[in-house]
Amino acid sequence: MEVNVKVKVYMDDSIRFVEEALKEFKVGVENNDTIRIRDAAEKAWNAVVQATNTLILYYLDKTPSSHWERRRLLRELERVKPEVESLGLRDRYSARERNLHELVFYEGVIDVNDVEFELEKAKKYVEDVRKLLRV
Repeated sequence: MEVNVKVKVYMDDSIRFVEEALKEFKVGVENNDTIRIRDAAEKAWNAVVQATNTLILYYLDKTPSSHWERRRLLRELERVKPEVESLGLRDRYSARERNLHELVFYEGVIDVNDVEFELEKAKKYVEDVRKLLRV
């Protein structure tokens, strides 16, 4: 598949995942359903992963195969793209990994206000990547 097509697919997936995360979170809170809240956190985390894949593919023509590789390639990008560094994308990626993926989804640490805050941060990450790439 052509790189531009892959970039669009990753970005579209990222946007859709964050939208679905916000919907699922709302339903989870309304129904006091911790499984839905945890699933919302995981969807938001996946949105960040897909946005990161988009960014790396766009600038480095590589598709990372692990979280470690994404962090490494974000570090490389920070060295050559000042905008990536000024947006703090590597640090933000790591924070969402810890707060959404590990704490909420895997460990079940649910503070509704904190989860909502993290979902908004995931949404902002996706928006920032989208603006950076103009896709």
